[in-house]
Amino acid sequence: MKLNELNYHHLRYFWMVANTGSLTAAAERLGLRAQTLSSQITQLEQTLGRSLFQPVGRGLGLTEAGRIALRYADQIFQLGEQMAESLSDEQLDYTLRLTVGIADALPKTVSFHMIEPILGMQRPVRLVCQEGRFEALCSDLVQHSVDVVLAERPGGQGTAHLQVAKLLTYPVRIFASPVLKAKYQDNFPQSLQHAPFLMPSRNNVLRLKLEHWLESVGVEVTVVGEFDDLALLETFGRAGLGLFAVPALLIEDVVRDNTLVHMGDAQGVVEDFFAFTHPRNLNHPALKLLFGANPNTNPNRPE
Repeated sequence: MKLNELNYHHLRYFWMVANTGSLTAAAERLGLRAQTLSSQITQLEQTLGRSLFQPVGRGLGLTEAGRIALRYADQIFQLGEQMAESLSDEQLDYTLRLTVGIADALPKTVSFHMIEPILGMQRPVRLVCQEGRFEALCSDLVQHSVDVVLAERPGGQGTAHLQVAKLLTYPVRIFASPVLKAKYQDNFPQSLQHAPFLMPSRNNVLRLKLEHWLESVGVEVTVVGEFDDLALLETFGRAGLGLFAVPALLIEDVVRDNTLVHMGDAQGVVEDFFAFTHPRNLNHPALKLLFGANPNTNPNRPE
């Protein structure tokens, strides 16, 4: 089947029948006769070469092909609604739009500071922020679904043809509850031998850096928890279940209520944060600001 053979009116009729589960109910909503609607659905099935519906009791249920078609139809009509909404904006020719994919391992505060320079632009920017797995977001970037991806890693599968810029770099610091600090503070970091430690999950770049640092100082900690979500890791740390490490940027958030204290720094360990985009997007004013003149080397290192 060629793309121009697909009739989107037929697809809308299919979508309505699939969501109502009834030709009669769908026909009433569409203002059509049930017989006419049935004929339109049949034409769509002939175009696709697949049966989309099967009898279920007194109604209609989806075949496997129908379930797949419905998933795509949902996306098509959702994009259509978003397009209509965007084009109806009176400020369309003045407001910049930027869809930002944020890797789920990236702390929320870091995400904000990475985007913050854009918010100071003279021209207003409308942001759409989406969180997800890094690999999936990079795929969305190639498919035009997002304009830029923010992450805690310098690259990975599917990034070879993308432009990357290092936006932030922060030292990494160790925190603990006051009770654990009192127990393990003296002779830091050697005092951490066998200390309970909360670690990022193994797919997090910080985990590997911490393991290398601990090995370099001759210390073996007892890992009592591993977390994909650093906010959840911090919550367990506040409960006194173990020590943990976070970038210096997050210090104010971590120590805000005195349930955690700074034990010391993981000397030589820094966490870098990166932005990725497709080369075709580099003319976007907001991305010009983020990526600078050389998209491969754009460090913004706070003191």
